[in-house]
Amino acid sequence: MQARAQLRKKLRDARRTLSYEQHEDAAKRVASQLNALPLLDNSTTIAGYLVNDGEVNLKYYIDQVWHTSGKKKFALPVLHPVCKGHLLFLSYTQNSKLTFNKYKIEEPILSCQNVIPVTQCDVILMPLVGFDSMGNRLGMGGGYYDRTLSFTQNKTGFHSPSEKRAPKLVGIAHDIQEVDALPIAPWDVPLDAIVTPSRTLQFTKS
Repeated sequence: MQARAQLRKKLRDARRTLSYEQHEDAAKRVASQLNALPLLDNSTTIAGYLVNDGEVNLKYYIDQVWHTSGKKKFALPVLHPVCKGHLLFLSYTQNSKLTFNKYKIEEPILSCQNVIPVTQCDVILMPLVGFDSMGNRLGMGGGYYDRTLSFTQNKTGFHSPSEKRAPKLVGIAHDIQEVDALPIAPWDVPLDAIVTPSRTLQFTKS
């Protein structure tokens, strides 16, 4: 969709213009917003991302998760080596060794013993390129999250909800990435919440 591609470029350019001080302030404020988000209170496994291309940096929040006396653990997405276009999630600690994937994004070195099934993630913090107040999201365009999380839309025919437990999905973005209305694609996976440096939006999925 051309409209989405043009909007994506505009919003990516906008967040790249933010100064170092603005990025640092955003990272600290988003960490505070996440600490106040109720759906994270009882979450033990939280997946997120490492900053790339001007997203909000989660470094302060990740550091807080690491220092919760072992009560919470963090995970990062890794490009799936077999199911092309999908993601795996791997445990991420202070000792994790990282490598760069084909998009020049850091990710943990693949190790089967560190894989965390997506259904064991209580919450996934997702980087957004754009969003609107209705909870619609615009990603980087690769479709990795939409494919990996398509089961959360209850369209896959599983007989029991316990077979595929859906994580809560929280989009993370700068305030300047908000638009009045996003063009929606049928494969877009809806969010449970969106967190920016200035506010938190929560949604009820139908």
